[in-house]
Amino acid sequence: MGENFYKEQRLKLKFRIGIGYDAHPLVQNRPLILGGVMIDHFKGLWGHSDADVLTHAICDALLGAAGLGDLGLFFPDKDPQWKGVKSLTLLEKCFEKICQLNWEIQNIDSIIICQNPKLAPYFPEMIENLSKILQLPKNGIQVKAKTTEKLGFEGREEGIAAQAICLIGKL
Repeated sequence: MGENFYKEQRLKLKFRIGIGYDAHPLVQNRPLILGGVMIDHFKGLWGHSDADVLTHAICDALLGAAGLGDLGLFFPDKDPQWKGVKSLTLLEKCFEKICQLNWEIQNIDSIIICQNPKLAPYFPEMIENLSKILQLPKNGIQVKAKTTEKLGFEGREEGIAAQAICLIGKL
């Protein structure tokens, strides 16, 4: 089995991985929305849209896996039409873009990084929201949360970050 065999096999691979990251500052007088869920907290995330860092990270992971770039290319924060938009709407549009290229989501794993609030009670609703939009079984979506033990901007409760990774397959 020569070099050409391995090259041909590599070209037949039908899976791609994407990674996404987002962070926004916490501020007064804004709702805290993560995974499309309103979280009971005295501060919310500031941003051009609803600043849902979890959904933004998932969008970036999906777009990156499909070779489409990132959220800012399609929904720039300088464009007034996206001001205040629900991030779940952006996720729907990203999902449509990858479906148009015949990609299918295999799974998503994500993590929200914040000191407070405690998020575990909200995970089922977040997963439900994401599952509906992405047409993915609930067990294909993982949402976790971690503190930074008071380190960094998340630990000082100045902001919240999220990371996501996804695997997509060609139909």
